[in-house]
Amino acid sequence: MKWVTRERPKTDRIACPWLIKNFIDREAEFLYVPAALVLEVAEREGAHSYDAPNAEYTHRDGLCSFEVLVQEYKLDDPAIHVLARIVHGADVADDRDATPQSRGLLAVAEGFHLLELGDHRQLELSLPVYDALYAWCRNEVADLAEKT
Repeated sequence: MKWVTRERPKTDRIACPWLIKNFIDREAEFLYVPAALVLEVAEREGAHSYDAPNAEYTHRDGLCSFEVLVQEYKLDDPAIHVLARIVHGADVADDRDATPQSRGLLAVAEGFHLLELGDHRQLELSLPVYDALYAWCRNEVADLAEKT
């Protein structure tokens, strides 16, 4: 399936492809287009739209797009829920301190954005950051379970 969002990705537009590829659609193809064209391209390509105004999956009810995908696809992995809070804080300006890790993720995401690598190259290089964060989240969840 194709997934389309706004070009020049930042936190949520990198986190969402990581989530999609790992938990929703392993064969996903990602398209980055100008914001004004997201819905048009989604319709033309038969793609899911995300993290754009009026997209199928976008911020709503105080949730960032990553959290909306977790909710919509009923992902019940506790580590994903921890990661979702981290992403939320990094993506939602009013909630920067949602977790101690959120500001760090924001700094890394902004740094990748500033490198101007091109959308797909940025995605490729950023995905291991989310792999590492997810591994950390899994460890945190396991440690918490062990203590109870």
